[in-house]
Formats: sequence, structure tokens, C-alpha cells
Amino acid sequence: MAVKLRLARGGAKKRPYYFIVAANTTSPRDGRYIERIGSYNPMLPKDSAERVKIDEDRVKYWLSVGAQPTDRVARFLDAASLLKRDARNNPDKAKPKKKAQERLKAAEEARLEAEEAAKAAAEGGEAAAE
Repeated sequence: MAVKLRLARGGAKKRPYYFIVAANTTSPRDGRYIERIGSYNPMLPKDSAERVKIDEDRVKYWLSVGAQPTDRVARFLDAASLLKRDARNNPDKAKPKKKAQERLKAAEEARLEAEEAAKAAAEGGEAAAE
């Protein structure tokens, strides 16, 4: 049985509240879980002490028996100095995809051609004025 430390959503519509739980990986997100080990209230200010509450002893236990935290829970545990999380960076994620890059390249080529045509027309106009 694989166990994950993850978030289970509670709260009303547009008023999220999350429980940090140890759950079987096959259980639904808001369904059955083994144990509740904390809570997260994203509606509170980021500097509030009540925003993230974690039962450190239980988290240490679940990590010791092999439970894997999700990315978001790993961030919380790193902030609480319970787990070392490597910073992740994917600079390619922000780049446009292949078709968008082709459209940008075509637009740039069209702009350069228009500038050259305008420059040629301006030089031709100066020669006719003399």
C-alpha cells in the first residue's frame, strides 16, 4: 500500500480549506484517508501563523515509513524545516509552443520586409525630388 501526504479539499464554494492528510494513493482526493496531520487555509494572509498547521510528530512518522509528499505538501514541509525540497526551475515552460514560435517568426519576417520596402520607397522619393 503506497501512502501519500497530500491535500484534501474542504470548505464551501469559493472558500477553500484543505486538510493535510496521509492517504492511500488509490483513494479519491476528498475521499477516504488514513490520518489527518494538518490543515491549510489559503484564505488567510501569507504571514499568518494559522495559514498552515502541521502535526510535526506525525509527519516525521509518515516520512519515516516511506510516505511521499505531493509537491504542495513538500513546500509546506520545507517551510517548516521537516523536509529538504530542491528548488525546481523549468525555463522552457514559459516559452511559446512550436506553432506560436512559427507565427512569431513569420510576423518578424513580414515586419522586416515592410521596413525595407518603406526605406526603399523613402530613398526613391528623395531621388525623384532632386
